[in-house]
This record gives sequence, structure tokens and C-alpha cells, in this order.
Amino acid sequence: MENISSDNTHIAHVLTEALPYIKRFFGKTIVVKYGGNAMTENHLKNSFSRDIVLMKLVGMNPVVVHGGGPQIGETLKELGLKTSFIDGMRITDNKTMDVVQMVLGGIVNQEIVSLINENGGKAVGLTGKDANLIEAKKLIIEKPQGDMEKVESIDIGQVGEVKKVNQQIIDVVTNNGFIPVVAPIGVGEDNKTYNINADFVAGKIAEKLGAEKLILLTNISGIRNAKNELISRLIPKEAEKFIKDGDIKEGMIPKVKCAISAVQNGVKTAHIIDGRQEHAVLLEVLTDKGIGTLITER
Repeated sequence: MENISSDNTHIAHVLTEALPYIKRFFGKTIVVKYGGNAMTENHLKNSFSRDIVLMKLVGMNPVVVHGGGPQIGETLKELGLKTSFIDGMRITDNKTMDVVQMVLGGIVNQEIVSLINENGGKAVGLTGKDANLIEAKKLIIEKPQGDMEKVESIDIGQVGEVKKVNQQIIDVVTNNGFIPVVAPIGVGEDNKTYNINADFVAGKIAEKLGAEKLILLTNISGIRNAKNELISRLIPKEAEKFIKDGDIKEGMIPKVKCAISAVQNGVKTAHIIDGRQEHAVLLEVLTDKGIGTLITER
């Protein structure tokens, strides 16, 4: 009998380890927010698309929601349009919104769809405007002033928040064997188009679908404490304390708040993981240890 290589034995072990997770998550919805380096580096883009295709092939129902801030910024620069931010939110006038729609709903969305299709999947690109998938309302930033008793309301243009998710179109796409890829653009009652934070869109879609998991890809390994130690598991109360104490700050705050809201509104678990690691999504879904930080209701 020929010797079986250690590589082959390792492959068999990995597949065996994955089997109970494939069984557990068969038919379950897993919403993945795709962003950061995973969207810009070719080897990571390919590993991500393969992860999503494999999940669908083994019976899970992945739903992808993507960002695209750097791509929007680059396009605005090329067009000679200035951009500015308040509290991490891009001020979005009419011209900027036209670029956001073009980049998110066109260029970025279709690139992701193409990558998934090239790797054997069947993806369908959507924006929140399709069949009123995402009904939005205008986001107003309120900042305390002076003695903290006064609050200044700041209008940052066509930036919105999710008012309602109409899941019918996602159900139709998913139930017919396709993978929805959603751009975070919504439409308001005023028929205006709104640019919405992709983390919050992913979270609200996960809540509406009663997803098994919400996975947020980031450019860090997970949530860390004051000693810079990776925290593998948190409940909402603990996560809120980390925000209050300043251990969670800047761009991580909306991600963590999104995860907290999700698990408090019907999503089984939320995961903040490092999208810079190849096959990060599969490592989270199909292995014993998982990666990053898990947030769960209890």
C-alpha cells in the first residue's frame, strides 16, 4: 500500500472537523459584511468569493453586504470632487451621491458578483433601491455643545439610516439558489437616495432575516482589551462597557453597536473577524476554534 502523505491526512481531518458545522448550519442564513483589505487585495478577494460559494454549495444561505468607502474616495479624487467627514460619516451632497451610486451599485457590486460567479457560484447584485429592499430615513448627527445640555443637529446630506428592510426580494433570490450581494444604498419616503453605513445595513438585514450568524470582516484581529489581549467572546453588557471605557473606539464603535443590536434582535451570534486572513469566513463558520471576537446574547 502506498504511503498516504501527511498533507492528505490533514485535508481529511479538516473535512471531518467541518462536517458537524455543515450539518448545524444547513439551511441557515449567514449575513456577511464584506469590506476592508478583503475587498482590495486580489488573493483575499478570491479566497472570500470561494468561501461564499462553498457555503452555498453545502446548503447554507449566505447574504453578502459590501462597503466601498476607499473606492468612493478614489473616484471622487479622480473627478476633482472634494470630500469631508463628520464623526466618520461622509458628507454627501447630490454630486457625491451620484458617485456613491455609481461606485457601490455599479463598479464594486458587479465586481463581487463576477468574482463569485467565476468561482462557481450564482450571485445576483442588488441595491437597497431594488424593490424598495432598504427603506431609509435621513440621518441627523447630534453633537453635545458647551455645558452638554445643548445639542447641535448637523445635516450631512444624503446619508441615511435603515428604517425598514423588505426581505421578499432576498427570499426570492436565495430560495432560487442564488447568492444576494447587496450595496448599502436606500431610498426614503421622499424618493431620495441615501448612502448608509454598510455595517448597519448588514446588521438590519440579519435581524430581519433571523440570521444564524452576522459576520463583520474588518482589518483587525478582533476586539482587544486595555492590555491589547484579544477577547474571544463578549455579551452586550460587556461590549457596551468596553465602548464606555474607550477600549473600543473610532471605526470599531459602529461595528460593535451593530453586532450588539443584532444579537439583541434575534440573530444567534455576531462575529468580528480579521478579513486580512485568507478564508477568514470559512475559518469562522467551519472550524472548532473560529477566529476573532464572538458577541452573543448570553
